[in-house]
Amino acid sequence: MKKIIFVLAVVLFSASINAQFTKANLKASGLTCAMCSKAVKVALEKVSFVQEVKVDIKNQEYAIVFKEGNPVDFDALSKAVEDAGFSVAALKVSGNFSGLNAEKDKHASLSGINIHFLNGNSETLNGEKTLTVVDKNFLSAREFKKYTVSSKHPCVQNGKSGDCCVKDGIKENERVYHVII
Repeated sequence: MKKIIFVLAVVLFSASINAQFTKANLKASGLTCAMCSKAVKVALEKVSFVQEVKVDIKNQEYAIVFKEGNPVDFDALSKAVEDAGFSVAALKVSGNFSGLNAEKDKHASLSGINIHFLNGNSETLNGEKTLTVVDKNFLSAREFKKYTVSSKHPCVQNGKSGDCCVKDGIKENERVYHVII
């Protein structure tokens, strides 16, 4: 009987933290002309899980739609921009959430992506919500420094899980993205 209750609890908990990332807004830096913007757009369109990219040249922003059901890798987006010769100044990702408790310094695994909330007031995320990725390579060095001093967890510095993450069920030395709501 205890085994059945435990299995039911695990299934219910797993279902309650379901999420699918659907789109992103990426701001690039270092762009000086329309050809630069096009180079980044072409690079992003080559990423396997990207369905569509729309460019706002004036603001150096890219509205990215992800292919439904495909795993998303934020580092692949950053690498595409870097391979085009530029850098990411900001990355906001949106997803459809179902019952995810977002609490400061808590971790979650969403669609195969490990995240660590650097803020949150124990709110439950339901429906479409946007998270801002605040890891190195996803914002300016100045902005990154602001977030690294806001947390004592070593994973914020290197993006790899450590003791703080393992206690929340993430394997040691896995990629962890730090986000704010």
